[in-house]
Amino acid sequence: MTKLARILLVEDDPADVLLTRKAMEKSKITVALDVVTDGEQAIQFLKQEPPFADAKRPDLILLDLNLPKVNGQQVLAEIRENEELNTLPVVVLTTSEEDVDILKSYKLGANCFVTKPVGLDAFYQIVQQIESFWFTVVRLPSK
Repeated sequence: MTKLARILLVEDDPADVLLTRKAMEKSKITVALDVVTDGEQAIQFLKQEPPFADAKRPDLILLDLNLPKVNGQQVLAEIRENEELNTLPVVVLTTSEEDVDILKSYKLGANCFVTKPVGLDAFYQIVQQIESFWFTVVRLPSK
């Protein structure tokens, strides 16, 4: 039986959400994708606070940095400071190529930093590579 991979996508751009969904549909991995569109929702989702009281804990978080309300680095800091959440793998998936963003994300505990490629095919490949790496190569902690 194939294990279901749960991914939380924290992304405010509807086009990037759609592209990520399409890329995951082409994957050989069975994925349950939950999407929140701002940093405040991400924290509520992860802490299972209303309106996300029934949310399932993700196996992996794909986190954009440029988010409304609470930015991605603040979300990352909150995850790493929370005893129940701090082992969740977080992939920063963002348009930024700035060294300051890369350095700060790693200092806050990002597991990796990926800059979103511009082309459609390249975006699909990146999402599928992230998925493949985290769910076929890496050993994740059991919940």
